[in-house]
Amino acid sequence: MRLKNFLKILSLAIFMAVSIPVTYASNASVTATGDPVKDAKTFAEISQRVTEIQNMDKSNLTSAEKKSLRMELMDMKKKAGGLDKRVYLSVGAIIIIILLLILIL
Repeated sequence: MRLKNFLKILSLAIFMAVSIPVTYASNASVTATGDPVKDAKTFAEISQRVTEIQNMDKSNLTSAEKKSLRMELMDMKKKAGGLDKRVYLSVGAIIIIILLLILIL
């Protein structure tokens, strides 16, 4: 009986490890350093630059300059997304996990 429960728990753990996707940044230029100090510094620089852009008077800018600012903001958004070290579960994955727990236990 004990071995049977152990095998059930082991199979559930393997299933969860395989089925839960970990999201990575698709941009190859964005590298996760793993250094929290460097990540915090990069995040502070990005947030400072975003604040500067928000406070700018954009009414006297040409369309090319506005496009340049938009492109810069999109690049910063990609870099900031690469700093995020979270694992996301979809609703479907959560439902499957709950159903498996109900069936196994």
